[in-house]
Amino acid sequence: MTFTCHSERSEESRPGPFASLRVTAFLLLYCVKSLPPPQREALATSLTIHHPARPTRRVWIPKPGNPTEQRPLGIPVMRDRATQALVKLAACHQRITTWLRDLGLELKPSKTRITHTLTPTDGNVGFDFLGFHVRQFPVGKTHAGKTGGRHPTRLRFTTLITPSKAALQRHQDALARIIDRHTAAPQAALIQHLNPVIRGWTNYYATVTSSHAFSVMGHHVYLTLRAWAQRRHPHKSRGWIAERYWHLSRGIWTFEAPEGLRLYQHSRTPIRRHVKVQGAKSPYDGDGSYWTIRMGRHPNAPPRVAAMVRRQKGRCALCGLYFRSEDLLEVEHLLPRSCGGDHSHRNLQLIHRHCHDVKTAQDGSCAGQGAEDNSQIAEEPDDAKVSRPVLKTIRSGD
Repeated sequence: MTFTCHSERSEESRPGPFASLRVTAFLLLYCVKSLPPPQREALATSLTIHHPARPTRRVWIPKPGNPTEQRPLGIPVMRDRATQALVKLAACHQRITTWLRDLGLELKPSKTRITHTLTPTDGNVGFDFLGFHVRQFPVGKTHAGKTGGRHPTRLRFTTLITPSKAALQRHQDALARIIDRHTAAPQAALIQHLNPVIRGWTNYYATVTSSHAFSVMGHHVYLTLRAWAQRRHPHKSRGWIAERYWHLSRGIWTFEAPEGLRLYQHSRTPIRRHVKVQGAKSPYDGDGSYWTIRMGRHPNAPPRVAAMVRRQKGRCALCGLYFRSEDLLEVEHLLPRSCGGDHSHRNLQLIHRHCHDVKTAQDGSCAGQGAEDNSQIAEEPDDAKVSRPVLKTIRSGD
C-alpha cells in the first residue's frame, strides 16, 4: 500500500493540505491500534526514515465482480507504514506552508514544532495553545479512562489542560503594572483596578485544571501587595500594616479598603467543567429546552442570569419563547423602581430585550418621572425662534 498525491487534478477538485494527512493518520491508527503498548513504544523509538523498505507480503484477493478470479495485493509491514506516515507528515508541513503563503499567512517557526503530549521529544512535552498547556500524564489503572468501541481498552494516561507558563507570567506582569501605577493611590482605587483583571483572567481559565494556578497567583498577589504596603509605610511593623490593609472575613484574611471594597481572590472562582453536547443533539432539532438550559450552565454566563434561566426553565417571562444563544437578554424588574420596586431576587426576571421595550412602554414605568425628578431634562420649542426647528433644553420644575 502506498500513499501518493494526485497532482494531475484540477484546482477545484484538488483536496486541501490536510486531506492526505487524514487518510495517512487513519490508516496508521488502524494498524498501530492492534499493537500492544510495549510494541508501540519499541516501534516509536526505532523509527527512522533512512532504512530501506522491506518486501511487501503478497496475498490474493477476489477480483471485484468476478469471485472466481483473484488478483495480488501487496501489504507493507508495520514499520514501513509508520515510515510512510512520518514522511507524509513532513510533506504535509510543506504543503501547509505553501497553502498559507497563497493567503498571505505564514507559520511562526517559534510556535511550530512536532511534539508528543505524553513522551518527551527533544526535551519538549505537550504544547501551548491560546494560553493553555495541553499535556498527558501516566496514571495507574484506577485513574485511567477507556477507549471507545465494542472492545474498549484501558488507557494508561490522563490529559490535563492547565494555564501555560507564559500566560501566568503575562498575568503577573499585568497585575504588577497596575500596582506600580497606584503606588500613592488610595487602597480602594487600587482594588477597583485589580478586580476586573483578576475576575476576567480567572473566568477564562475556569473550565480547565486551574486550581493550583489560582493558588499560586493568589500568593503572588499577596506578596506584591505586601511590598506595596511596606513601601507606603517603611517605618511601621508588619503587624500594623496587616491590621491596616487586611481584614479577617469568614476566617480568611482579605485585602479590604476602609470603604468596604474587597480584593477579588483568584481562588474564589469555581472550576466548572465543560459539558459535552449529547451526540444526537443539534441546534436545529427544535429542542429549545436543552440548548437554553445548557446556555444557563455556560461558564461565561453571569451567575444571576444563569440562575434566572434555570428558574424560568429557559423561557422568556413575557413571550414564553425559548432563549437562544444569539438573543439579547435583559434583566427586568417585575415592579419598576419608579413604582417602588427593588433589586431583590423575587423582583427580577429575564426577558428578551425587545420584550423589555414593549413592557416598558405598556406599564408606563418612564411616565411621570419628569414631574418628580428635578434632574430630568425636557425639551420645548424656543419661544424666540418659533419658526425655526430649534429646541432649547430646560429642567422640569423651573
